[in-house]
Amino acid sequence: MDISYLTVDGSRIAAEIRGSGPLVVCSPAMGDTRDAYGPLADRLVAAGFRVALLDLRGHGDSDAGFDRYGDEATAGDLLAAIDAFGDGGPAYLAGASMSAAAAVIAAGRRPDAVAGLLLFGPFLRNGAGGAAARIGLRALLLRPWGPLAWRMYATKLWPGLGDGARTRAASTTKLLTRPGRWKAFQATTRLNHDVVAPWIPKVTAPSLVVMGEADPDWKDPRAEADWIRQQLGSEVLTVPGVGHAPMLEAPDVVAPRVLAFLEEATDAPRRS
Repeated sequence: MDISYLTVDGSRIAAEIRGSGPLVVCSPAMGDTRDAYGPLADRLVAAGFRVALLDLRGHGDSDAGFDRYGDEATAGDLLAAIDAFGDGGPAYLAGASMSAAAAVIAAGRRPDAVAGLLLFGPFLRNGAGGAAARIGLRALLLRPWGPLAWRMYATKLWPGLGDGARTRAASTTKLLTRPGRWKAFQATTRLNHDVVAPWIPKVTAPSLVVMGEADPDWKDPRAEADWIRQQLGSEVLTVPGVGHAPMLEAPDVVAPRVLAFLEEATDAPRRS
């Protein structure tokens, strides 16, 4: 595994670059790491795509010394990755959860740089509970109980992994508790997805929403996917039995639809 580093805002974003061809930049969910895209990346590379798997700020192999975290900062990282690893043409952005919000912001900022959007379990608006829920999350993640609370929560995120969800939750939480990392993670959780709304009308790229029907982050995942479809004109794939990372939990279902979308997106009309 070769890791490249992209310097943004004075610190480094880790990227694993694989394959050759049109570029797909992939960014995982808050608390997760770039290998969440591993099974999908294997299929994309085999189909002739170049894939850049990023770690979020403060996550995985990326640095934890950033001054800014969250949707808008991550959008800048995605665009920097297009500039660094692309061939000068538009690229595809794949974002999961908060990274999906970042992908939409990036596509709104620079429409000519983004050929299409792959949105997995996307958070394009705040969930139920509003500000009170966000404050509650911050309290839940305080030390010393925060890492245990997050691990217990993360175990429920990926029902499609079966017993593997517990193992993944333990390993990702362990990475987040390395020196200096928990503080960065806490900063990342201080999200307000209201920042996405102004950029939605500026997105011209076609999009595919992939939502797990057992995603615990939404009371009604199908309804949330339909709301996004109305906002972006997206295609929608809902996957039974999986949660917040459908590309990891059900790659054999997700990958064929993703590849078909990417093939169609090349010639698809852009939104006006």
